[in-house]
Amino acid sequence: MDAIKDLIFSVADDALIMGHRNSEWTGLGPTLEEDIAFSSMSQDKIGHANTLYQILNTEFGELDPDTLAFKRAAKDFRCCHFVELPTQDYAFALMRHFLFDHAEGLRYDLLRDSSYGSLADLARKIHGELKYHTLHADTWAKHLGKGTEESATRMQTALNESFPLALGIFEPGDFEGELMDTAVFVGEEVLKDSWLATIQPILEGAGLKMPDSNKVTPAFGGRKGHHTEHLEPLLKEMREVLSSEPDAEW
Repeated sequence: MDAIKDLIFSVADDALIMGHRNSEWTGLGPTLEEDIAFSSMSQDKIGHANTLYQILNTEFGELDPDTLAFKRAAKDFRCCHFVELPTQDYAFALMRHFLFDHAEGLRYDLLRDSSYGSLADLARKIHGELKYHTLHADTWAKHLGKGTEESATRMQTALNESFPLALGIFEPGDFEGELMDTAVFVGEEVLKDSWLATIQPILEGAGLKMPDSNKVTPAFGGRKGHHTEHLEPLLKEMREVLSSEPDAEW
């Protein structure tokens, strides 16, 4: 059961932190439609995280979702480094959206065949939402990659900066072998290979060059509780209202 819990915490924490990072663009998007789109996808991700925390609470005896989301120490989170970074550059935000959402969508596609029923059920339930996320990401990658010289340069720079961080999504946990042996999940290497095969033709079609994954050092550590300096301030910000009234009943 520890193997399944570890996987769920990783997926849930990724979604929670990515959702909050994307929500920082609310009111700041370059167009009203994009403002709404990023806000909507942020809500989806936080909702997915909440569902996963509920599974941990009801099926594994972990604390309630609010406690798991807002009261754990940074070292207890299992999110990858990629989702932790703040973004003031919209090209980086869009490229992170593209790389992360394809990985997330493919992960849930694989989880549809999971031997653990709750994960398989969730994967089937949110398939439509995840498909919208990747379609949105693809549209903007192509639009800006084949746009102006400036937009193409900025997207390529964002891709180069993002790629080592994106590879950190596929950091195997301590229970990787057990998850594979029990058919809960096929493994991070399978997911990574599927992701590479999926994003390469899209990036090429956008006029962007994908870095060679064999020559890039992945940004590992997050799955083991070792995080960037950006996670703790974000968690503090997320807890601001709760910390002001710690005994309040919401």
